Amino acid sequence: MMQQNNRNYKEILNTETNTCFGCSPTNSLGLQMKFFSNEETVYSWPSIPEHMGGWKKIAHGGIVSTILDEIMSWAAIHLLKKVTLTNSMTVDFIKAVRVGEVLRAEGRVIDFNGKRTALVEGFLFNHQDELCAKSKGDFTVLSTKLAKRIGIVDDDHIKDFFEPLIAQ
Repeated sequence: MMQQNNRNYKEILNTETNTCFGCSPTNSLGLQMKFFSNEETVYSWPSIPEHMGGWKKIAHGGIVSTILDEIMSWAAIHLLKKVTLTNSMTVDFIKAVRVGEVLRAEGRVIDFNGKRTALVEGFLFNHQDELCAKSKGDFTVLSTKLAKRIGIVDDDHIKDFFEPLIAQ
């Protein structure tokens, strides 16, 4: 059985103004994922609600992909301390994921050229620690100044989310 309290994880700050389907703490229709890190890997222990299922209480592949995209995004944002956007990602579905059970998602940056591109990987395990899905993603890395200029973030989002993240 997975244990999330047996390691030295620190919760990554989120903001109440975030409306994201994957990680907003206030989006009642979303996954409401929370993230933790040991500064090498980002972790989350999501549970997929039954209404996001596919056949016979198996999670919909789009939801599994969303969890992997979220864990990779948060890994890139937290570990690189930069605004990132998913450029592309691949997902390998290995084993069925069941709705309602606590899962473990892990994400880590595996390559960063120091400029505009990061390669990130994500993994999703079931409650028996079996690998169910894995992903790799290319992420575009932006400065907060550029992200603001192209309308991805505004001053409030930078102040409430990115400045505390960078200060951590």
